[in-house]
Amino acid sequence: MTTTALSASTITGDAVRNREGDKLGHLEEIVIDLDGGRVAYAVVASGGFLGLGDKYFAVPWDLLTVDTENEEMILDVAKDVLEKAPGFDKDNWPAMDDRTWMADVFRYYGRDPYWETAL
Repeated sequence: MTTTALSASTITGDAVRNREGDKLGHLEEIVIDLDGGRVAYAVVASGGFLGLGDKYFAVPWDLLTVDTENEEMILDVAKDVLEKAPGFDKDNWPAMDDRTWMADVFRYYGRDPYWETAL
């Protein structure tokens, strides 16, 4: 049976790898769009050691796949794409509802912002 629903706490903290198998970091947070009733984006922490010095990256949710067998997330981007992505640190998060910032993030990854497309 395929799992179609999980609690956020089940996958938060899971390792994040790309399709090539490179370890990119871990899933730090899932941000919910309360007005739209959907996941706005995921936050991937990368580059630190034991949570210290991590850089955080917002990534469009549709770029992630849950690998339930290996209990990790698969992020469909190359390692260098994530390393060059706009990021932030754990003590300086952007306003989570800033649509201009979010649009820039989505476009960096070649995605149209979900709120600008029809469902």
